[in-house]
Formats: sequence, structure tokens, C-alpha cells
Amino acid sequence: MKKILLALVLGALAAGSAVPAMAKDAKKIRIASEGAFAPWNGMDSSGKLVGFEIDLAWDLCKRIEADCELVAMDWDGMIPSLQQGKIDAIMAGMTITDERKKVIAFAGPYGTEQSTFATLKSSKLAGATVGAERVDLADEAAAKPAVAKLAELLKGKTVGVQTSTIQVDFLEKYLPDVTVRNYDKIDNAAIDLTAGRVDAIFGDRSPVEALMRAAGNDKMTLFGPAMTRGVLGEGMGVGLRKADADLKGRLDKAIADANKDGTIATLSQKHFGYDVSVR
Repeated sequence: MKKILLALVLGALAAGSAVPAMAKDAKKIRIASEGAFAPWNGMDSSGKLVGFEIDLAWDLCKRIEADCELVAMDWDGMIPSLQQGKIDAIMAGMTITDERKKVIAFAGPYGTEQSTFATLKSSKLAGATVGAERVDLADEAAAKPAVAKLAELLKGKTVGVQTSTIQVDFLEKYLPDVTVRNYDKIDNAAIDLTAGRVDAIFGDRSPVEALMRAAGNDKMTLFGPAMTRGVLGEGMGVGLRKADADLKGRLDKAIADANKDGTIATLSQKHFGYDVSVR
């Protein structure tokens, strides 16, 4: 789901305010999540973090016998905070990408997600197809015809997307004739869609569908193919400092065990209604 702001992180490091270091006490782990990316992570009416990743985080903490604290944090501040030692891990719908792996490490992946477009039911884009329901961007040759049709379909359109995400990467790489409008949250992009200020939004399937079910968004509909892999990453992982190799190893094993015993599949069905585990 989301793209690292490399310049911001490197700038903080250069300023001397962020010195990557190992967690001093691996038994105490501070995990950050966004609380604005349901059903991966969200907030209940009391302001408590809830969602698939929150339940999974508590499960993983038990498996590695760690004393964990989960904190809500804005998306753009997560990687700098990780580098500065303010938090020890990120579980916030963060997709593992080659770009991110240059700066941080990942345990997992523990889940995968499709990216999809949505528009208003009254739009000419509604019901549009590109000859494929799903597109695997890892196979560029096979994906090329559908992506070309999608580029033609959206040429000259304005698409709302959450800033610093893998969806931005996709638009920049494959749809150069689209005007990209960035938002701090996909929720706000959906608000502008219903207000007619953008032609479509592009994001991870589950939060987009959650927005479609929300009050006031019943005029929205999905269109085009569901897309995975390639520039959209390997799946969701736990973001960690590269120095924390021991913690990564423990979490990798815990994730593998949670996958093997069906815990991740069970939590998937609870929060998504389908299995997001990586097989």
C-alpha cells in the first residue's frame, strides 16, 4: 500500500536528529499504526486502535514474548520516527518495496492487497473495463495491453490518491497523462470524488470498499482491473530498523507460524471477509 519519503528520512539523518539504532530492550516494542486505513487498521468510537493489523500485532507480540505498546501515528511521520528510535516497528498497511528496503528492513510479508479504482456511478468511467479483471504487474508483458487501455481510459482525468503510496508510484510509471491529486488520507480523496472535484480515486481494495459502504458514499463504484505486485510491492510487512536483525528474525518466525496455524487466515475472514494471507 505506501511509499517512503526517502528525501525526508535522509534529511533527518543528515541533520543528526535520527540515528538508527537497535532497540535497547527487545522485550519492549513500540509499534506504530495509522488508525485510518480500515480494515487493516482503524479507530473505534473511543479512539482505540482496531483492525486486522492490530489483532495480528497483539498475536505476534505474544508469540515472541514481548511487552508491546501500540500507538497511532500519522503516515508521513512513521519512517522518520522509526529511524529516530521513537518507535520500534510499523504495522500500518506498509507494502514491501525495493525503494523502502533501501532504508528500512521488513519482517513478513503477513498480508497482500489489490489496488483498484473507484468512481461515481454517474460517471462515464463506471463499468469501464480493460479486458482483464486482474492484472499482475510482475508479468509486464502480459499486463501491458490492459495497462495501455487503462491509460487511454483515464487520459486527461484527475485521480485522487493518498500521498506517498505505492498507488502514486503506479500512476507516475504507467499513467503519465493523468493528473494526480494527493491527499493525506484516502477518505479525503473520496470526499472530493463525491463532490465532483476528482474523476476517480485509486487505492487499496479493502479501504476503498470500506469507504463505499460508509454513509454518503453509496454513489461510488469500482471500475477497471484489480492490480497486484510489480511496482505495487510484495505485500504488507512489519517495518523495522535494519539494525534490529534479531527482532526481524523473531517476527519472521512468528509471522510464518501464524500463517501456518491459520491465525492470519482467521483474522482475514474476520476483518475482510476474504483471505489476505500470503501463500
